[in-house]
Amino acid sequence: MSSQGDPAQPGPEGGRSTLSAEEDAKWLQWVTRQFEAIAGEDREINLQEFKAALNVKESFFAERFFALFDSDKSGTITLQELQEALTLLIHGGPMDKLKFLFQVYDVDGNGSIDADELRTVLQSCLRESALSLPAEKLDQLTLALFQSADRDGNGAITFDELRDELQRFPGVLENLTISAAHWLTPPAARPRPRRPRLLTPAYWHNHRSLLLCLAAYAGLHVLLFALAASAHRALGASVMVAKGCGQCLNFDCSFIAVLMFRRCLTWLRATWLAQVLPLDRNIQFHQLMGYVVVGLSLVHTVAHVVNFALQVHSGASPFQFWELLLTTRPGIGWVHGLASPTGVALLLLLLLMVACASACVRRSGHFEVFYWTHLAYLPMWLLLILHGPNFWKWLLVPGTLFFLEKAVGLAASRMQALRIVEVNLLPSKVTHLLIRRPPLFHYRPGDYLYLNVPTIARYEWHPFTISSAPEQKDTIWLHVRSEGQWTNRLHEFFQASDPVGFGPKRLSRSLRLRQSQRRPQGVQPQPVHSGAPAQGTVATSKDAVVDLVSYREGPAWQGGEDRACTGTEREAAAPWTASSAAPAPEMPSENHQFCNIKCYIDGPYGSPTRRIFASEHAVLIGAGIGITPFASILQSILYRHQQRKRVCPNCQHSWTSGIQDEDMKLRKVDFIWINRDQRAFEWFVSLLTRLEMEQAKEAERDRLLELHMYMTSALGKNDMKAIGLQMALDLLAEKEKKDSITGLQTRTQPGRPDWNKVFQKVAAEKKGKVQVFFCGSPALAKVLRAHCADFHFRFFQENF
Repeated sequence: MSSQGDPAQPGPEGGRSTLSAEEDAKWLQWVTRQFEAIAGEDREINLQEFKAALNVKESFFAERFFALFDSDKSGTITLQELQEALTLLIHGGPMDKLKFLFQVYDVDGNGSIDADELRTVLQSCLRESALSLPAEKLDQLTLALFQSADRDGNGAITFDELRDELQRFPGVLENLTISAAHWLTPPAARPRPRRPRLLTPAYWHNHRSLLLCLAAYAGLHVLLFALAASAHRALGASVMVAKGCGQCLNFDCSFIAVLMFRRCLTWLRATWLAQVLPLDRNIQFHQLMGYVVVGLSLVHTVAHVVNFALQVHSGASPFQFWELLLTTRPGIGWVHGLASPTGVALLLLLLLMVACASACVRRSGHFEVFYWTHLAYLPMWLLLILHGPNFWKWLLVPGTLFFLEKAVGLAASRMQALRIVEVNLLPSKVTHLLIRRPPLFHYRPGDYLYLNVPTIARYEWHPFTISSAPEQKDTIWLHVRSEGQWTNRLHEFFQASDPVGFGPKRLSRSLRLRQSQRRPQGVQPQPVHSGAPAQGTVATSKDAVVDLVSYREGPAWQGGEDRACTGTEREAAAPWTASSAAPAPEMPSENHQFCNIKCYIDGPYGSPTRRIFASEHAVLIGAGIGITPFASILQSILYRHQQRKRVCPNCQHSWTSGIQDEDMKLRKVDFIWINRDQRAFEWFVSLLTRLEMEQAKEAERDRLLELHMYMTSALGKNDMKAIGLQMALDLLAEKEKKDSITGLQTRTQPGRPDWNKVFQKVAAEKKGKVQVFFCGSPALAKVLRAHCADFHFRFFQENF
């Protein structure tokens, strides 16, 4: 019922009233049209029709609005009654609107609001905002707002007391008086993201390396085409075009693979070339070159077909047209006349690869089709060598690098089978995997790897961002969102694992496991981050909360079969999984399993987020599971920040050293996490709690990290159905020093961020050059890219 877009931005007073009148007029027209469409011939609507007409879904608010609009208490509302009530809201003053709000809250109509009525209102507000809190927390919210508003302590809130309470929250009162259209907002289409203006200074600032590479790429093609065409100008226009396109194809078909050399690209990211080349756009360049290859191949083929037709028509060739095109008899080509047949085969293979590489195939659960057809590049290279006399020269260097990269990758990934030692099934079908870390596996925050689990699919490799910090020595964390065929099978495999039924000798096996997991004397657990876990931080949490401790792996599991642990085995192993300073929270066995599943990894590989530590002011924006690369980065930031700390041995006073190491130039980090619903925050709430605890020990001006949390399903203070709830949440957060939704000190903001205000605040801090790093949906990336261009911020996007 209420738009959940960016909050309204009122301008000067004169402009505000004009805007409000326009919005109100449009809204009244919309209500009238809805009424006429639903009321029918009797020109009256009942409660159910009223809910449908005004798009009101919550029964409490629908009934209260209906009762107030039904002035004659007839059980139906006429158009006149509806318009009279709404006109009063539109043209009435602030007190008229506050009186209407008071009447909505005053359920029994006795002129005051008691605690039970307020609880009913807040409960309905929670449902409207898709929030679920325990009954005890709802009682606390009710009491916080009731006790604050009930100034005289007589057990009831009067209109004057509600007015005084609203005046304590200027934002609430202002939103109530901006426009009545915010009370019952009709559904509106979300505005299309604004495209950045091309070739402006801001656009050049964000895309200069990309534009330079595109210009160099286009210039190289013009040069290659011109040289080849001029060398064959005596043979006619069709041959000139064919040879020019062929020379460009020599370059494209050999270089296109270089863009997918992940190890080479990872090495380049650590050099100065990362500042010059658009390495983050390698996949887009690969796709672009693929389309160029298709276009040039079609032109190349058509030019040869025209040349063959001209030869047959003029009698210059003794062969038929089909012989020139499909056979080796004319002797065209440098290897036994294979140019024509190999050209036809190449074109067919190329069209098959392009068709199977389309987004509709890759994202529709048929990734295997894309994967296997894309392997046709190997026979394509062989056919190209037979087809063109000079292609092998172009392929010599890229082909050598390609086979070296593949050989190294195959050797590294298959050298030793690893084990998934622990699994957490988190909300929103997120599978948290803990993999035993190989001794020589060195990576940087934000890197990703390719994972192969033979139990799920023997030949499939899928990329996932590493969510654990490099400083965590024992295990590698992966958080896998179930969105495709393979990821769903992975989640269902662990969900279906029987935690109890592994044979009759369950206790004996548990005892053997306890003995095998026993630590040598004197070895102490080494947490990555000490501190108490965030137990119960998310009010609705009944699932596992990720704890910030290093998984202390015992000796290798006995036996080679892939299996999950029994419930008793889990209890036996649990004492050895975390440090005493940060005990692991109790987790249900169906959501938290120890296991011994064989897997292989290929990596690590670099990503755009490697630039974060070279930034001065980094803005990290994650949407949903897009927090994954930032989880590793935030943990590493905390670790490095702790390394800078100095403690006086006499007074124990601590401070942060101003000396910055070469790898970390950060002066400020803003982390913005946007989630659709409440349960999504459970993924990494423990990490964020720990970060806040560390920041709280420092003076505000010295704090490196600032958190910003947004929940898009929650209604904001500009919506009538959320005013009371947001006031109560603010009051309880002020009292308890933590947010009721996440348990963090940072208050969760309802709705979506107002990016103009967010970036204005970032720019005003003047902490150095700002770089924005985003991981999330492509639609939001377009919006952020446009805003970054306006503020002259560098924008980097992590590709899924």
